[in-house]
Amino acid sequence: MKEKTIKIAGPMFDRRGALRLMGGSALSIGAGLGAGMAWANEDEIIRSHGYSFFGDLQYPADFPHFDYVNPNAPKGGTITISSRGSFDGFNRFAWRGNPEGYSGVVAEAMFAEAPWGGGAPADSITDSYCLIAKEVEYPKSKEWCVFHMRDDVVFRDGSPLRAQDAAFTHNLFLEQGIRSYARSVSERITGVEVIDDHTIKYTFADGISRRSLVSQVGGTPIFSEAWYQETGERLDEPSILSPMASGPYQVGDYEFNRYVEYVRNPNYWGWDHPANIGRFNFDKVRIEYFSDATAEFEAFKAGEFTFRSEGSTKRWATGYDFPGIQNGTVKKEALPDGTAPNNSGVIFNTLRAPLDNRDVRHALSLAFNFEWTRESLQYSLTTQRNSFVEGQDWEAKGVPEGDELALLQSLGDVIPPEMLTEEVVMPHTSNASNPIDRRNKRAALKLFEKAGWTVNDAGQMVDGDGKQMSLDFLVISTWDETRLATIESYVKTLANWGIAVKADKVDSAQGQQRFLDKDYDLIHTRILTFSAAGTGLKQLFGSETAEVSSYNPSALRSPMVDAIIDAVLDTKSREDEETALMALDRALRYERVIAHAGYVPETWVSYFDMFERPEELPPYAVGVLDFWWYNKDKHEALIASGALRK
Repeated sequence: MKEKTIKIAGPMFDRRGALRLMGGSALSIGAGLGAGMAWANEDEIIRSHGYSFFGDLQYPADFPHFDYVNPNAPKGGTITISSRGSFDGFNRFAWRGNPEGYSGVVAEAMFAEAPWGGGAPADSITDSYCLIAKEVEYPKSKEWCVFHMRDDVVFRDGSPLRAQDAAFTHNLFLEQGIRSYARSVSERITGVEVIDDHTIKYTFADGISRRSLVSQVGGTPIFSEAWYQETGERLDEPSILSPMASGPYQVGDYEFNRYVEYVRNPNYWGWDHPANIGRFNFDKVRIEYFSDATAEFEAFKAGEFTFRSEGSTKRWATGYDFPGIQNGTVKKEALPDGTAPNNSGVIFNTLRAPLDNRDVRHALSLAFNFEWTRESLQYSLTTQRNSFVEGQDWEAKGVPEGDELALLQSLGDVIPPEMLTEEVVMPHTSNASNPIDRRNKRAALKLFEKAGWTVNDAGQMVDGDGKQMSLDFLVISTWDETRLATIESYVKTLANWGIAVKADKVDSAQGQQRFLDKDYDLIHTRILTFSAAGTGLKQLFGSETAEVSSYNPSALRSPMVDAIIDAVLDTKSREDEETALMALDRALRYERVIAHAGYVPETWVSYFDMFERPEELPPYAVGVLDFWWYNKDKHEALIASGALRK
């Protein structure tokens, strides 16, 4: 189930775990063009229509389209979705303000992506295919890569997109981008060289993993250098302007905090590109904004928006009995989802005491009663989550053995001895009849005592100086009622244990800033999952950028996790990669940075019966905004029946 959370401004990840980079540089001129460039002193040169670290691309160079799309899907129509909260601009990379959540859709990169979310192609974890680039060239050692770009790509204003724009964007993100991103990129990419208007070379640092570097630079959105120079815009400042880019959609009509429309780009160059056939089928994608979940759902029932992804178990169980469902004008579906669910739950900010103590985090996690929450608040529709990569082949299980054990042993003293001999950390069980489980409370009190916390005569959890434990829970007012009720129950349990918790609601703009500043002790949000090696893992879980990365809400700083991430990045086969990812899952569970909430193994959607999709969905995306399409006859029938207004 895809859960709505507060918007997170920051670098983007693809499903491979690679941070999709952005930036620009001082330009230098090189020479030596042609098939198989004669770069001096290089090893075997590879030149291809796409990239996979393992060299096993699924689609050949002459592929007509991705297998899962309908190449004959009609173009046209409007799909209207919803969002809760507010927005005040279209620069999604600013560290202030509250940018519109889909504002990155206007941009493209050397490799094809899924700008509305997810990956492209949606039937492979490891593949990337050229889009703005015609071909990518690199040595087998992957010390550098060269993109040979198309000469027909234009920005939305019709101006040509050049290699100089890609270099400019690279530098822009280094100079004005998010600190964790700039630090990561500057240490890994040592040079950007414009060879000519349509050829650019990236050089990578020595002594680092080559796993995701080509994917990273290939996934960097490209913006217009001339536009930034003419407008004086900055990447680190909020803006009402949408950056000049080359994507299939552009910002159309909008009213801040109410709605925004993304409309088909009349100057789009790439409709006939094989990676785009059967995709981007709607003429217009409109997002309606709502202040709360109740108003949002009532608006859907009234036809004010036409497609809804449901994240509330209560509404899914009890709310879908309105006339549209009953008469068939609105469809309700549970769609298969082959990806691991993102890790939602109560997350502990390890930057702040006493949450920097693992025993305290373990004790606090015991206050979360999944069984009671599932039965009392979630209509028994959720499943207990065991793992950071739930249901995947690289989920850690039991005691480490074989190759995983050998890997952990090879890392030395950073691995706690008990990790080598004990079962992987599993979620505790609780009494479903009462939110406060006495058995778990007793276990938690022992852990608190071990960490120096005891309960005084007044029933307060206090440290050695008699100071009560006090925690700040960041809560956003626009969150749905089930999540708010879950938080309320958890806070009451902590109060019963003698812990003071402040859990006042804040608006989405204030919540966004506090989230980015890590101004909280506890937050009920999500941590992204992972399926492959990539330096994006360092942004998710690494110590280096923990304090500033918006993708590491727990601010985890663990030498053990750092060492395993390095081991993941050093793997040379998919088999070894999965072994190392299994070790990473085991280590993350050991660190106890989250009290896992449950998950729903499908994606819940409901929509007015005017949209269609391929019969067989790909394993890694539902793809509503990517490869679904509009049926004009069905739309007109809905209008004729009175289910929708013109």
